Amino acid sequence: MTTALERGATMGRMKLRAIFSLMFFAVCLIVLRAQTPATPAAPQLVILDTDIGDDIDDAFALGLALESPELKLLGVTTEFGNTELRARLVDRYLQAVGRSDIAVAAGEPTKTNNVMTQAAYAKRSSNGKHADGEAFILQQIRAHPGQITLICIGPLFNVQGAIARDPATFKKLKRVVLMGGSVYRGYGGPNAPPIPEWNILNDPDGLKALLGSGVPVFMMPLDSTQIQLDQKAQAAIFSHGSPLTDQLTLLYHEWSGTGEWKTPTLFDPVAVTYAIRPDLCPAKPMRIEVDAKGNTQPVAGVPNAQVCLKSDEQGFLGFLLGRLLN
Repeated sequence: MTTALERGATMGRMKLRAIFSLMFFAVCLIVLRAQTPATPAAPQLVILDTDIGDDIDDAFALGLALESPELKLLGVTTEFGNTELRARLVDRYLQAVGRSDIAVAAGEPTKTNNVMTQAAYAKRSSNGKHADGEAFILQQIRAHPGQITLICIGPLFNVQGAIARDPATFKKLKRVVLMGGSVYRGYGGPNAPPIPEWNILNDPDGLKALLGSGVPVFMMPLDSTQIQLDQKAQAAIFSHGSPLTDQLTLLYHEWSGTGEWKTPTLFDPVAVTYAIRPDLCPAKPMRIEVDAKGNTQPVAGVPNAQVCLKSDEQGFLGFLLGRLLN
């Protein structure tokens, strides 16, 4: 007959075995979870709004968006000047890289004396009528409320028009990331005084409308976007020989015009990069006031934008080259 002491000892051993079994099971679960690959996050839904065809940086921005799996490009909308010809440029570009599945829409044309340096490339694309850019933006917002990042790398005519048509729908954007403005630095060196930046100069009312729309705004001004692509980096891209880099090569040489090396300033790709890697261009809350001349001045008051005043230039260039050279 077992004694009470023996029964107690047996029960104690059983409890210890149960505890060790549970601990072993928990350790196994932790190890399995550590070895199981994390489920990749769903790509961000984005629309790129661009005045592609004048400067060359829009072409690099579009290339970066295409080569970034973190983004799902719902469409490209063109604005400023001859928007149909700009849309034809995008058509040819997308077809050449096997992405004709991406929608292309054209905004309302506007008057401009600015030279479209890459018009010859665009004119070799078929001449068809494109969908209404402003309507396309609103249609996509209705289909994906609260999910779309609108990346704006040109004057904000399509934004202004979409807000005027349907402000309640426009407000359902997740956010707007834009290249535009000059807060403390203008064109040129780090000590250059602020000056109306091109995109805002050509449509100051567009930025006013955007800042009052209720949509979160993330702004990449001249302060953080004057990053140059040196000859070594250009040579790596232009000699790469992929369908994408071949298009960049063609467009670069039309932009340069003379056949000599020119140094692109990569204003617009910084906005695309921010949508993916905000750590490369940390933003801080500011209140930005826009005047009729396109000046974007910081003022006291409730913030209406997140503004990046300094970017990690080497980190950005490494990220861009890594993507374009795949």
